[in-house]
Amino acid sequence: MAQLQSMSSANVLSVPIHPSVNQGRLPRGNICCSSKSDGYQLGAVSSSLHGNRIVHQRRIFNSVTGNQGIPINHSVGAIKMVASQNEKIESTSGGGLRGKLNKVVLAYSGGLDTSVIVPWLRENYGCDVVCFTADVGQGIQELDGLEAKAKASGASQLVVRDLKEEFVREYIFPCLRAGAIYERKYLLGTSMARPVIAKAMVDVAREVGADAVSHGCTGKGNDQVRFELTFFALNPKLNVVAPWREWDIRGREDAIEYAKKHNIPVPVTKKSIYSRDRNLWHLSHEGDILEDPANEPRKDMYMMSVDPEDAPDKPEYIEIGIESGLPVSVNGEHLSPATLLAKLNEIGGKHGVGRIDMVENRLVGMKSRGVYETPGGTIMFAAVRELESLTLDRETMQIKDSLALKYAELVYAGRWFDPLRQSMDAFMEKITEGTTGSVVLKLYKGSVTVVSRKSPNSLYRQDISSFESGGNYDQADAAGFIRLYGLPTRVRAMQEKGF
Repeated sequence: MAQLQSMSSANVLSVPIHPSVNQGRLPRGNICCSSKSDGYQLGAVSSSLHGNRIVHQRRIFNSVTGNQGIPINHSVGAIKMVASQNEKIESTSGGGLRGKLNKVVLAYSGGLDTSVIVPWLRENYGCDVVCFTADVGQGIQELDGLEAKAKASGASQLVVRDLKEEFVREYIFPCLRAGAIYERKYLLGTSMARPVIAKAMVDVAREVGADAVSHGCTGKGNDQVRFELTFFALNPKLNVVAPWREWDIRGREDAIEYAKKHNIPVPVTKKSIYSRDRNLWHLSHEGDILEDPANEPRKDMYMMSVDPEDAPDKPEYIEIGIESGLPVSVNGEHLSPATLLAKLNEIGGKHGVGRIDMVENRLVGMKSRGVYETPGGTIMFAAVRELESLTLDRETMQIKDSLALKYAELVYAGRWFDPLRQSMDAFMEKITEGTTGSVVLKLYKGSVTVVSRKSPNSLYRQDISSFESGGNYDQADAAGFIRLYGLPTRVRAMQEKGF
């Protein structure tokens, strides 16, 4: 691992407790290489909790033998070396370089970053590592060989949970019902996936007796907030370790070097030039040429949808059945939430539907440019919103739309388990009770056009709305309405003109 910035303080430093301790995070240690004696030099500072204080203890490093991790006030003979990469990393203090944790549940993908995090956790916190992977529809290819990879990195076990149905039913559908869209475009694909994954991690931590959880999110992004707010909400006693905010690794080459140093097999998958996140709802693309908002995305970047120019020349009509504000069927076939979404992804992707290119405001303050593919979700949003035009009155629709903006902000910011979002969700569920019916959509070269909508609870009355004369509406009534409705306008004009 590359060296941390130098520090020339005393060998043992005791400081007042940091606010992050209650959240399970310890201030990162430092490495000092400015002092040498008989082949030994000052090394890492370990961090451990003692009462309400954090104690940092400097260790020494033997530049001749390569031994490290001995407290400076202990003898060289007290070194406990690691026999193999799968053996628990120990130190004379019974912990790691930064402190002591018993067992950590790590959000694990099998990629380079999380493969490196496993030995880093064992080395720095002297802990057992349980890797956790959630299947939220990212594709079977990303789950192949994960257990072998996890154990080769030093994990004691891998836990995999199929969360696809829960993800769609308990997270996607509430956002769909609420009409939650962030900054006019983003359908919250990553934002909705993080709390379902984090919730499952808390459950696994309880099951395996872990005292900490860890993730591989960087300190620049939104996901670190989404994971940790869920941890705080569901089990505030869990310690949280975020290596990217602590370690010295700054890029892919540093990570590869660390993996080689610790005999960790480096994933041999081809590195994508884009940073991608995929689940059953969407696929996001960031990085490379997309970092310049002036650049048009490359045609070969997209994976869930065809280029609209290459889509079929003949439009396709589909009917979406909806009950209480949620889609339940396509073309008359009732399907489970996850199966329905998967089917609509296939249909929409074939027609190039659901591509969004946007510059968004991240929670941490910076702007970022991302491209999203959400074919099935785009179809669902169009169908539900159109049916609401029949079932919701004007005032209700306006209030719902205004609350949808705040709902989206809460989800984007990781506050899924916030009482405010839950209360708003109860409101959304209540006012969409009557949003039942069907919508027919035409899909053609990237577009979604509504061509038909029907509901047994429709507030639309042809006998009232028709231009033909009808007994349910007397057009003469409009004169009195207009005079009363326009009274403030008339009074203002009279005052200005001196009437």
